[in-house]
Amino acid sequence: MSWSLSVGWGRCCSVNEDAIRNSAEKHLRALAGEDARFRDDQWTAIKALVVDRRRALVVQRTGWGKSAVYFVATALLRAQGEGPTVIVSPLLALMRNQIDAAARAGVRAVTINSANQHEWTEVQDEVAAGNVDVLLVSPERLNNPDFRDTVLPSLTASAGMLVVDEAHCISDWGHDFRPDYRRLRSLLGELRPGVPVLATTATANDRVVTDVVEQLGIDGSEALVLRGALDRESLHLAVLQLPNSRTRLAWLADHLGELTGSGIIYTLTVAAASEVAGFLRDRGFPVHEYSGKTPQEERLQAEEDLLNNRVKALVATSALGMGFDKPDLGFVVHMGAPQSPIAYYQQIGRAGRGVRKADVLLLPGTEDRDIWAYFASLAFPPEPVVRQVLRALDEASRPVSTAALEPRVELSRTRLEMVLKVLDVDGAVQRVKGGWLSTGQGWSYDGERYHRIGQARKAEQQAIIEYQRTTGCRMEFLLRQLDDPHAAPCGRCDNCTASSWDVKVSEEVADAAQERLGRPGVEIAPRKQWPTGMSSVGVSLSGKIPAGQSAQPGRAVGRLTDIGWGNRLRELFATGEDGAVADQALPEDLFGACVGVLAKWEWGERPVGVVSIGSHRRPVLVRSVGERLAAIGRLPFFGTVELSGPTGHRANSAQRLAQLTESLKVPGELAARLSEVEGPVLLVDDQVDTGWTMTVAAKLLRDAGADSVLPFALATTS
Repeated sequence: MSWSLSVGWGRCCSVNEDAIRNSAEKHLRALAGEDARFRDDQWTAIKALVVDRRRALVVQRTGWGKSAVYFVATALLRAQGEGPTVIVSPLLALMRNQIDAAARAGVRAVTINSANQHEWTEVQDEVAAGNVDVLLVSPERLNNPDFRDTVLPSLTASAGMLVVDEAHCISDWGHDFRPDYRRLRSLLGELRPGVPVLATTATANDRVVTDVVEQLGIDGSEALVLRGALDRESLHLAVLQLPNSRTRLAWLADHLGELTGSGIIYTLTVAAASEVAGFLRDRGFPVHEYSGKTPQEERLQAEEDLLNNRVKALVATSALGMGFDKPDLGFVVHMGAPQSPIAYYQQIGRAGRGVRKADVLLLPGTEDRDIWAYFASLAFPPEPVVRQVLRALDEASRPVSTAALEPRVELSRTRLEMVLKVLDVDGAVQRVKGGWLSTGQGWSYDGERYHRIGQARKAEQQAIIEYQRTTGCRMEFLLRQLDDPHAAPCGRCDNCTASSWDVKVSEEVADAAQERLGRPGVEIAPRKQWPTGMSSVGVSLSGKIPAGQSAQPGRAVGRLTDIGWGNRLRELFATGEDGAVADQALPEDLFGACVGVLAKWEWGERPVGVVSIGSHRRPVLVRSVGERLAAIGRLPFFGTVELSGPTGHRANSAQRLAQLTESLKVPGELAARLSEVEGPVLLVDDQVDTGWTMTVAAKLLRDAGADSVLPFALATTS
């Protein structure tokens, strides 16, 4: 299929091409300043969209000016009487920046997203009245039943252009795949003939480019693909190999003041972001932490503070990525390596857009591979599990909510939602009001594709390790991973210049870092609500957990994702290559940490005794924790909540809870002892994951007569 308009229309427009370019340059100057001039590929893309009405994919570095292409093209198309541009954009932060940029170009942009549903009707009316030039929507909106059925048909009928921003998200091979992006294929099929389409990204290698072209339904012989040089001359890359978390944290505190301006410090986990931000604040640096768990209002304030240089840095997870635009960002530091060179390039691309020099420093950690392994465990599940989802929907014969479906399948809520989105895109299920419905259409599991993706992920992890070890140009290494044909030695990185950062740290700061990381103790928040749909698995628990059956807030020595105690705890819980568990009595260093946590625990009433939870995997460890804590606190050890039957890991809360209600029991002797005392009981386990083991054990102890239950564990995963 050709995406150009008729030959006659093309001849007419070619006569006016100079006039169109002059008008385009006026809009560019309004957007970017009086001195702004088009890059060659910017005008090539605009001409393809406005004059030739083609579909195009633009792969250019962050800050190159991709948004200028679609805002200027929008202004030109609107002047020709075309309908509004629809931009599919992945992040609210990106939308906010784009709305501001559009205004500078004389283009009125509005958004429909989950945060402004109360404005939807007003926005729709404004679009219908022709008062809106650009409508930004998130990919998730494309399959919201209300939006899909009431808004989308009129949009596809009237749209003057479609823009897919951060288009690498459409590809399984991209570093930030989002199933909702796949719905763009059906949206493209509903556009009027001749409506131009633009896809943009800064991070796509050959494999991602090919996949995006395929997913967007672009005929490769007709599409315009513009790929520019991805190097940015302001970026100065370096890798610092430091022996442990203590030294890395101390080095950062010693040298953060030497980094120009303000910047971003990336961590791999939420827990690490909290640790790093806390220590830097202790050392007098104005920093905020920023993650997916940060409340939206605080995230907006943190972004604003960084944009206005009111903080030295945001200590952030990958939640701060696409869409954050600060031209004068002076540095990006990674405390831990992302698992892909492409993801790494995308994050460092935040820096150096409007400054002559920006430092980009990677401080890899020994824990990086463990974290990569965890992320790998969240990949698309095996076929039998996916078939289980389809079977459950077939048997229901009516819409089923995600929460009600969860107890019937071996998937966590997050993975279940991802599977449902993929099945929806593939046509096997449909999202409707009230939940999900089977379409009855046949569906095949593309196991070969998922295997190839898994192998590609492993190759990317090996590549990021090779990046750390390379003696060649680091920027050239990254650009070759992105298949940039312009890749060449940069002459700026630590290897090119034969210079490196001093890795020495001051003893005083190193000791302070050790003290910070060595502080044991994190809170275990008690569960307050039973999962939805427990009756479907034969368990009569529902609603809010009664106060008389719930646990109190508890404590753990540390999180498995911490950069402090997390490293030691992961070592303790490590399994061999054959999956075997090394059970052992509580080591002395961890015993000391346990005592430290208990000493600082400001409980309202001191425990009257200690109870441990039975364990199939580490019975020696768990019992030794309980007995040693009882001895050091001069408390009686009351016994163990017995664990019987199979207790392997279950994928979601409902199934885990059903399993535990069958397998956990309070023996008669323990119940008798509890009935004889008054006061709280310290309940001990090795680690807390979902929290349901502690929750069920606490309920059983309360039912047996315990006044209250104080959970304690060596580790928590959250």
